[in-house]
Amino acid sequence: MEEPPFRRLAGAARGGKPQAGVVYTGTVATWTAPEYHPAFEEYCETIFELAEDDLDVIQARIADRLEISRPAVSEMIRRMQDQGLLEGGRRIKLTDDGMKLAKQVVRRHRLAERFLTDVLGLSWAEAHAEAGKWEHVLSPRVEEAMSKLLGQPTTCPHGNPIPGSGYSAPESVALTDVAEGEAFVVSRITEELEFVDGVLDFLEDSSICPGNSGIVMSNPDDGATTVSIDGESVEIDHYTSERLLVVPVPAGA
Repeated sequence: MEEPPFRRLAGAARGGKPQAGVVYTGTVATWTAPEYHPAFEEYCETIFELAEDDLDVIQARIADRLEISRPAVSEMIRRMQDQGLLEGGRRIKLTDDGMKLAKQVVRRHRLAERFLTDVLGLSWAEAHAEAGKWEHVLSPRVEEAMSKLLGQPTTCPHGNPIPGSGYSAPESVALTDVAEGEAFVVSRITEELEFVDGVLDFLEDSSICPGNSGIVMSNPDDGATTVSIDGESVEIDHYTSERLLVVPVPAGA
């Protein structure tokens, strides 16, 4: 039996052009938002986030992120091209409509994470999982009300920009690029880390949160990085350290 293009949303692409939906009037843009099956939204979101983390957008990475087979991804890519969400050719790149849809979904996901952590008190990991459901059902009206309630936040709890918020990211580097003895401020926990089991809980429990300051105690080329943060010594594995973005603090600053 053929595997559906998106396993967790079986029957993802059933053909036919999307129908016109509500007029979206949020801060991202004013446009008539077509109604797409959640699987199309999920793929656009994934492609957007891979590119945001400066990763090559290839079918293998999409399959790994969404936990589906390569043939299923290949079929969905073809259907997204037919829908005008992806450009034609071998390169996987969102069209203007695909980018608008991606930004809308990402915006709602990151606003939902803010609401779930800041208002309801959920952990980062719990909020990330729940926001994956909310992003497909929030109406433009609820989205705007949520943003207003939260004080128009510019990032999610992990420091990733909320599309349409006007956020200007600081110049940041990977934690592995900070020399021993140098201070830093946590800037962003990349989306790639959000999908690794246990990492969000570990970082949150260790106070490795955007805005918190620390000092690199040891930073070997291929081993774990040890930092002092919030009065505690924390050892961070090399994989995570390479994907944890920080802003170095000049000596004496």
